[in-house]
Amino acid sequence: MSLRVDVVGSGPPLVLLHGWAMHGGIFAPLVQALREHRTLHVVDLPGHGHNRDCGVPLTLDACANAVVDAVPDAPWCGWSLGGLIALHAAATQPRRIPALAMMCATPKFVVADDWPLGMQADVFRGFADGLRSDWRMTIDRFIALEAFGSDHMRDELRMLRDAVLAHGEPATHVLAEGLQVLEHSDLRDALPALRMPSLWIGGRRDRLVDPRAIQASVALASDARYVQIEHAGHAPFLTHADEVAEALLDFLAASGCHPGERRDPALALSGKSELLDPGVRRDDEQR
Repeated sequence: MSLRVDVVGSGPPLVLLHGWAMHGGIFAPLVQALREHRTLHVVDLPGHGHNRDCGVPLTLDACANAVVDAVPDAPWCGWSLGGLIALHAAATQPRRIPALAMMCATPKFVVADDWPLGMQADVFRGFADGLRSDWRMTIDRFIALEAFGSDHMRDELRMLRDAVLAHGEPATHVLAEGLQVLEHSDLRDALPALRMPSLWIGGRRDRLVDPRAIQASVALASDARYVQIEHAGHAPFLTHADEVAEALLDFLAASGCHPGERRDPALALSGKSELLDPGVRRDDEQR
């Protein structure tokens, strides 16, 4: 039940987690922008891409644990559904994740009385109904929403459509499970207790995740900052990879995530930046 993880680049590690119905290959423009600065651990989530048949269920606990077991101690960057998994892992296993980046993701994707900026639940139910009749058309509808609003909508739509099946067809039951995770997860209570700095990246023209919901998430977290990509939609790493990479690298440098060093997350709330000795724990070397 171990996950395949593609490793590329040089420098300190950074883990990348993709969104619903996709796979790690979708990050190709961002990988190109970061590979000279970071060793990128690009994950296909359970049930997706090269890990389609890994046997790990698509739940927050199972996914977070499987990824933690497959990568070294490192900052995580999660996009959309991958952001929920990254946030859950950061909240439950903070010593493995010294910094967290959330890209076009929030702790709760669906609207509630006290969370008015989420998506309507019937949108997810409509996608779930569509999966049963025509999963390809349903994914295409979702991709159209991801690209909508971007200054480079046609290019983004083409890249998403080209990428979605590049690592093989997704399992339809996993697609349904992913929608359930998006619809029912609520990790807002984890934000005030996060023990590491976090970066939240939003696309101003995102039609799936309202940038105001991301900013509301930042207000709940203990050590968080927000960066907005002005002309981007839901997948800013496709059309504005250099801007996203710059934001990530600046954040990681400011967070003390340097080669051979790991920030102690217990010190995050105090505002200190003391670093652990590199010999304290290196699970990648132990394995």
